[in-house]
Amino acid sequence: MSLVFTVAPEPEDEPREVGRLLFAGPVDFVKGVTAMAGLPPADRVEVCFAGRSNVGKSSLINALTGRKTLARASNTPGRTQEINYFALGEARYLVDLPGYGYAEAPVAVVAKWQALLKQYLAGRQTLRRAFVLIDARHGVKAVDEEILTLLDRSAVTFQAVLTKIDKIHRSELTAVIEKVKGALAKHPAAYPEIVVTSSEKGEGIETLRAIIATLE
Repeated sequence: MSLVFTVAPEPEDEPREVGRLLFAGPVDFVKGVTAMAGLPPADRVEVCFAGRSNVGKSSLINALTGRKTLARASNTPGRTQEINYFALGEARYLVDLPGYGYAEAPVAVVAKWQALLKQYLAGRQTLRRAFVLIDARHGVKAVDEEILTLLDRSAVTFQAVLTKIDKIHRSELTAVIEKVKGALAKHPAAYPEIVVTSSEKGEGIETLRAIIATLE
């Protein structure tokens, strides 16, 4: 029986408050990692954020944490080649994966980071969920399908996060969501709730905070 995909609802009062408190606490950059040996100790639950270049990943992380410059967006797509770790207090890690789907980086560099990504996804026992960001203006692209398939193979549960919903008309958004649902239905590792966000307007931020705060 196939899963029925829906838009994630507004959180109940209790998980909303748990999420608010978690993200209102200390959030610190831990380190940038270029090899598996450099990963911090696997001593807490972690979630990672993946998305193609310019999907709004840095903006979303900054909106979640309420800190404008925590995650820095590069002007050159593909410039960030590290897995960046942020500590949410002592209970969680937020992990910012390098943007994918860019052409500007040298082939050897892209190959190296893809290998690291595969190792990370397959070998990080404390990784509870990957959030895959999808630009609402473009929907699921072929390059997104590659990462979704990799997550399937790595048996990592992933949840789609639509970004930049303020950049399209509400009438268009419904059609985009339906197309994304169809694309996700092909992936066994997909979590059946889509989070719909706008970093600029703050939409979906409390929902995503609550999800991250209540993962075990």
